[in-house]
Amino acid sequence: MNAIEIEPLTASRETLALLTDLLVETVAAGGSVSFMHALAPEAARAFWETSLAAAARGQRVVLGAWDGGALVGTVTLLLDCPPNQPHRAEIAKLMTSVEQRGRGVGTRLMRAAERLAAEKGRTLLVLDTATEEGASGLYEKLGFTLAGEVPDYALKPHGGLTGTLIYWKRIGTASP
Repeated sequence: MNAIEIEPLTASRETLALLTDLLVETVAAGGSVSFMHALAPEAARAFWETSLAAAARGQRVVLGAWDGGALVGTVTLLLDCPPNQPHRAEIAKLMTSVEQRGRGVGTRLMRAAERLAAEKGRTLLVLDTATEEGASGLYEKLGFTLAGEVPDYALKPHGGLTGTLIYWKRIGTASP
């Protein structure tokens, strides 16, 4: 796992293709990341084009986990918060390729996102994950606190409702 490198992603034809494949694979495997199965590659690519354009404007950072030339995971740090919330950021779209799950890729991505948020002066991170088959165990291991559950929050990729668990974590140094 030492070969894994985490870095911010920018829009290129190759990166868009790899992100598209990862999102389609994640949804097909039941990942609750806002899309339904079967996700058309064109819809996945459009999502990433929009996301990376927002990153280019400084509204978010899309981090990628690379194992050589293979993109094995991603997470997004949302920075574009309302004027009364400049101290917080949100974690979104944590995905690890099916073949790399359980090898620490998600942990590395989350730690990198947390460091980046702290560097940007953020002192609070929030996120949500599906009640069923979500990553709550990972988030709790990383020190996130469960705020609560919202039942029937979203459809699962293959149908049926699932709740969402909302988490938070204080990071960095609190501003005066």
